[in-house]
Amino acid sequence: MTATDEGYPPSHDDDSPLALAAAAAVQVRNGRVSDLPRPSRTRVVTVANQKGGVGKTTSTVNLAAALALQGLRVLVIDLDPQGNASTALSVEHHVGVLNSYDVLIDGRPMAQVVQPAAGIPQLWCVPATIDLAGAEIELVSAVAREHKLRRALHAYLPLHQAEHGRLDYVLVDCPPSLGLLTLNALVCADEVLIPIQCEYYALEGLGQLMSTVELVRAELNPSLHVSTILLTMYDARTRLAAQVAQEVRTHFGDQVLATVIPRSIRVSEAPSYGQTVMTYDPGSSGALSYLEAARELARQPAAQA
Repeated sequence: MTATDEGYPPSHDDDSPLALAAAAAVQVRNGRVSDLPRPSRTRVVTVANQKGGVGKTTSTVNLAAALALQGLRVLVIDLDPQGNASTALSVEHHVGVLNSYDVLIDGRPMAQVVQPAAGIPQLWCVPATIDLAGAEIELVSAVAREHKLRRALHAYLPLHQAEHGRLDYVLVDCPPSLGLLTLNALVCADEVLIPIQCEYYALEGLGQLMSTVELVRAELNPSLHVSTILLTMYDARTRLAAQVAQEVRTHFGDQVLATVIPRSIRVSEAPSYGQTVMTYDPGSSGALSYLEAARELARQPAAQA
């Protein structure tokens, strides 16, 4: 399948984002990592949007895989009881497997929970199981309930560094809600990445998320900020997609990545094979787009802060 088949316009410009991503993909496949800069310290990025179906988990795992395939060390923390990020990274997350619930509720050290992702060196995952569904209720009465994940992660980072080297990125995948799981993810992070689908009502509900981020910044985590907006499910054949993209760019300015993620069958198929699209079909437009989005993310000013 060509990029054009999936809704991307053909490009004859060797310096276009798609061409650059394709070149990077060839390097990755040939075992040569690209020239992505390592951040000056571990970047902890929460991927959040309380609206479901916007490509939140898909973006988390594919950005994580793209960064890892280009030589960076990445940890994904799955905080969604559905465990879709764990599925896509092919890590065990059936009942009985130690997971993020054990970290948040039982105080289990994260080092006992982390698993390597299958087939991608330098990519690890804290899986989620259905046990996590009860965590929202159990956290209500917990002491320092909003700081559980932050404390667990900060205790784990030096252990990971001693064994594998310093983590470059931690990506936290949230459930489609603004409950205590998402609150833990926001308190844990320095940055928020918001996927927005290029469809009608794209900005609906975002005001509530932005208000929550501001509240967390004011009361619990002064360093938190929205660093990145990622446009997903872009269909170049429709005028609506272009209009929504323009509206989002007008609204958020430089926070919006130049790269957009197209609608892609390959991206949707990959999790059913326990893979991200980066390994399932690295030549597809979805994989190339996530590769380029990851390169943009790595070159943001926040990476050098």
